[in-house]
Amino acid sequence: MQIIQPRLLNEEDYSGRWRCLLVLILIAMTALIGRAVYLQVLDRQFLKQQGDLRSVGILPIPAHRGRITDRNGELLAVSMPVKSIWVNPKEFLKAEVSSEKIKSLADSLSLPVKEVERRIGTDDGCSFAYLKRRMSPELADQAMSLGLPGVYAEHEYRRYYPTGEVTAHLLGFTDIDDQGQEGMELAFNNSLKGIEGAKRIVRDGKRRIIEKMEDLRPPVPGQNLTLSIDERLQYLAYRELKKAVIQHRARAGSLVLLDTQTGEVLAMVNQPSYNPNSRIRLKGNASRNRAITDLYEPGSTMKPFAVACALELGLTHPNAVFHTGGQMHVGSNLVKDVHNYGTLDVAHILQKSSNVGVTQIALKVPPKKFWAFYNNLGFGQTLSTGFPGEAIGRLPDYRGWNAFEQATLSFGYGVATSTLQLGRAYLSLANDGIIPMVSLLKRRGSPETHRIMSSRTAITVRTMLENVVSREGTALKAAIPGFRVAGKTGTVKKTGAHGYTSSLYMSLFTGIAPASRPRLAMVVMIDEPSAGEYYGGAVAAPVFSSVMEGALRLLNIPPDEPAAPLMAGQQDEPA
Repeated sequence: MQIIQPRLLNEEDYSGRWRCLLVLILIAMTALIGRAVYLQVLDRQFLKQQGDLRSVGILPIPAHRGRITDRNGELLAVSMPVKSIWVNPKEFLKAEVSSEKIKSLADSLSLPVKEVERRIGTDDGCSFAYLKRRMSPELADQAMSLGLPGVYAEHEYRRYYPTGEVTAHLLGFTDIDDQGQEGMELAFNNSLKGIEGAKRIVRDGKRRIIEKMEDLRPPVPGQNLTLSIDERLQYLAYRELKKAVIQHRARAGSLVLLDTQTGEVLAMVNQPSYNPNSRIRLKGNASRNRAITDLYEPGSTMKPFAVACALELGLTHPNAVFHTGGQMHVGSNLVKDVHNYGTLDVAHILQKSSNVGVTQIALKVPPKKFWAFYNNLGFGQTLSTGFPGEAIGRLPDYRGWNAFEQATLSFGYGVATSTLQLGRAYLSLANDGIIPMVSLLKRRGSPETHRIMSSRTAITVRTMLENVVSREGTALKAAIPGFRVAGKTGTVKKTGAHGYTSSLYMSLFTGIAPASRPRLAMVVMIDEPSAGEYYGGAVAAPVFSSVMEGALRLLNIPPDEPAAPLMAGQQDEPA
């Protein structure tokens, strides 16, 4: 007889649950096996792609930055191949490199040990840090010869400027990534920098490059840039300007030399300068191209244009005479000359630089026409050179003028210009009334030009300006043996906290040579000479003479006959 044991009330039957769990496990295993078969047999491309994502990468190939040359092909800026040393801190720290080897690495990089340790850090999760960038390949190879784990080198380019501080303000410089930061390097950065290439590489589990598979695209070198300057003239101008600034203990200075026919800038220099190859002590003001970015009142160098305006409109003529008397009232204000020059014709007003005389001429001109003449010369307008920070200048609207403001504009106060703007305006006198657009790049064709005045007016005023560089004029020191020179001095009072000062001046000379067949025009500005002399004829004119004489010789420009025997001259008045 079979005895059936009664089931306890709290005892449960788990067999169904185990069977269900077993079925689920079998289904999951079947799915995994099926998926594995599908990926490894039927669709292997997916796993290949995933593996490639972890081991195959794209390595950028830096592009060679375009060269910058002068108009004759002389090298001004070039990118040199260099190497940068970087470290994978995760790999480096894991290897537990000894302190002796770290010191050897620091010595090869010319860095303090603490600086190397700081850059490596203590975070083993980091995979990249630069130790030193843009080293010479030889020094970088010495660091790599230590064979330290996690230390690598990559190829880059570093910008080098053979002419150093001579062309620094015009060229500018690039940053550590070889991107333009100032000057022409910044203005033409997009065309100079080129397009980087790409290469497919294979890395191991430690992210080290173990194979270079293929070039995806070659780097496209940047376009070369040909400037309008002549390196020989640039050196000459830099040397003479620097010498004058030091001699007269001046605050600053700028010089621009222009081709009168094409408007090309043949030389452009400033003081103080800096070395773009080593900018450790570079201050913000030192990198500024004052010839383009800085504005000032041009003083008496504007007087030829006031005379030209009146002559062009037929409101005066070369033989007209004016009684100066040393001073004259214009409204409630007083216009003065340093001396009482008595009765002067137009030519002698420019020769003596008479404020009173030029005021009488300027007040004959309707304000609207006076303003239009200055505006057509480019004052208060952009030069469109494309140079970063180019100053527009300032020419107040004629509708706000009174008679005294028009008078001061005639002798260069109330208007603000840059050295380059002033030089361009003088091209109208040098080029028989036609003014070309200026260019910092070598021209490939004829420049855009505008007629400002008739050739008769331009030649008449230019002939008058030859008297300035004579024994009775204010700029004897601008004379050049064998050449006729036309020019104008300026001695400008600077403004202070309480208006114009009586102790701070800007000394200017603007000239053209040879005066009979003008080829070159130049502006020299010396800011705040403090060694005693401050007149434009004593400070700026000698710089003009030295640079212009050298330029005429280097360019093989034949001499013309001197206008008159040269003897001791006089100084010009502050205006």
